[in-house]
Amino acid sequence: MAYIEIDVATQGLRLCEREGGRVLWETRVATAKNGVGERYGSYQTPRGLHIVRAKIGAGAPRGAVFVGRRPTGEIYSPALRRLHPQRDWVLTRILWLSGLTVGENRLGEVDTMRRYIYIHGAPDEDPMGIPSSHGCIKMRNDEVMELFERVPPGTKVRVIA
Repeated sequence: MAYIEIDVATQGLRLCEREGGRVLWETRVATAKNGVGERYGSYQTPRGLHIVRAKIGAGAPRGAVFVGRRPTGEIYSPALRRLHPQRDWVLTRILWLSGLTVGENRLGEVDTMRRYIYIHGAPDEDPMGIPSSHGCIKMRNDEVMELFERVPPGTKVRVIA
């Protein structure tokens, strides 16, 4: 099984082979504008080893809007963004992460899953390669759809800074 590596320093995501670590696919992402950290309420991207705990949005249209991991029935557009300027746009697909290291990114005040940290789609006009999220890992919609199809639940995700 492949694994995902997210490099905060380069704002890159790589899908790698388990054996040998050969890069199968890569893209630019956007991690947290507040940098890295694991604490609840920090709005930072958590480091370390995680797994894809759940995949949400299979079959949803490109640009489907999610709030609280549920589709709203809306399809993202710049006009919709103007109507709801305060929304944190979670679009198209969600890969919900769960930390694997107790005390670092699992349980207590550092629990990645309870912090609702995802790999998810973002508006097309949002820049990639620039830290700008509220803690999640944002991707282009077409690319998150491709990654969603390529990885099963349980896929390991390593976030390095």
